[in-house]
Amino acid sequence: MSDGRPVKRSLTLRGHRTSVSLEDAFWRVFRDIAARERRTINGLAAEIDEARGDVGLASAIRVFVLQRVMDR
Repeated sequence: MSDGRPVKRSLTLRGHRTSVSLEDAFWRVFRDIAARERRTINGLAAEIDEARGDVGLASAIRVFVLQRVMDR
């Protein structure tokens, strides 16, 4: 298990590069969700970005991942 520190990774959202810092556990589950839904991680992140309102993108992704895990 990782030490819980966020890991910064680059994403492309609608043609623009951005960096997002998430703990490794969230990155792993986020990639698993995208693969299971046969979607790209960038496409899924773009949808979350569009719906997030004034919440930070990293927080919105964490909440998305948590909701999906709880729905299982």
